[in-house]
Amino acid sequence: MAYTYHELKEKTIQELREIAKGVENQEAVQGYSQLNKEHLLPALCKALGIDTHEHHAVTGIDKPAIKAKMRELRKQRDVALESHDSDMLKSVRRQLHRLNRQIRAHVAP
Repeated sequence: MAYTYHELKEKTIQELREIAKGVENQEAVQGYSQLNKEHLLPALCKALGIDTHEHHAVTGIDKPAIKAKMRELRKQRDVALESHDSDMLKSVRRQLHRLNRQIRAHVAP
């Protein structure tokens, strides 16, 4: 059975050990009966070829363009910090916050 990282993370340590027992690549999960969940989960993901963090798909917006704009704003933020311009700093931080929220609002579950 194919698992996702999220599914494995929800399982108990006993369930993870049962899965590890049936893994073909035993070297990756060597000593699975002694490992705790914190160490067994990444080893199991490696053995099963599962990415250890989830990628979220963004739909409905141009994420690369927004990320490029955010990089520009971070440079402006650094300049504002250096020049002690609090009004510009506040404006740039608000723009960054708005763009970040825009990306998060379009993440597909």
